[in-house]
Amino acid sequence: MDLTIKKNIHLENTETRSFLADVFYMNAEKKLPLVIFVHGYKGYKDWGAWDVMAEKLAKAGFFFVKFNFSHNGTTVGDSHNFADLEAFGNNNYSKELSDLGVVIDHFIKEPQVDDQKIILMGHSRGGGISIIKAFEDERINGLITLASVDTLERFPKGEALENWKQKGVYYALNGRTKQEMPHYYQFYEDFEQNVNRFDVERATEMAKVHMLIIHGTQDEAVEVKQAEHLHLLHPNSELFLIENANHTFGAKEPWTENDLPKDLNTATEKSIEFIKSKM
Repeated sequence: MDLTIKKNIHLENTETRSFLADVFYMNAEKKLPLVIFVHGYKGYKDWGAWDVMAEKLAKAGFFFVKFNFSHNGTTVGDSHNFADLEAFGNNNYSKELSDLGVVIDHFIKEPQVDDQKIILMGHSRGGGISIIKAFEDERINGLITLASVDTLERFPKGEALENWKQKGVYYALNGRTKQEMPHYYQFYEDFEQNVNRFDVERATEMAKVHMLIIHGTQDEAVEVKQAEHLHLLHPNSELFLIENANHTFGAKEPWTENDLPKDLNTATEKSIEFIKSKM
């Protein structure tokens, strides 16, 4: 069987703007489970070792999709860099959930896809977004979180929040690119207006899906106790901790090797085993 890879497919979202997606799948006679990868904060579909992970999941028998959120700072002309910081500053959770809905609606119709087997796979903040979507969309059967947050309420507090409101923007340094990444106050306003919808804890409790929670014990960005918390909240979940793994499971940008880093390979193999046993 041959591996098919289609990069930079244009998707249109009338609520946000156009964005790009990639697909990886083996040509097979039977329909394949659809696995959609959801990147996190300051993430994008072409970051690090995601392509290598995509190939491994495709070769395991899945129709694998990864995509850029429309307002993650990349553009349809440049999917590898934060070339549009204005868009990044205008991102919010409502837009990300809308984009994810467009991705599901588009790829569930592919002739190679089994529309009864839909799995979301979210990294970091993308894990929180995936949890909410899994609760909201009954078409989703499976959920895998990689180093996921257990709350989307990750904003400045007190005086810092008041300063953000007064100035209308605050900046976060991207340690890799050294860019000052803007966050406009609309981000917080969107959260406040939809605070019940964006309740990750409630969505975790209510989502009627098989759930696998993967986390590294040495995650420097999201504490492992957040994974343990998600596991407690979801009665049908499995917690899989990878000893000494960091937030990106050993991957980095750029990733020039043909193989996955050891910890991300472990996470990928566990994900494959989970989907095959539960779907």
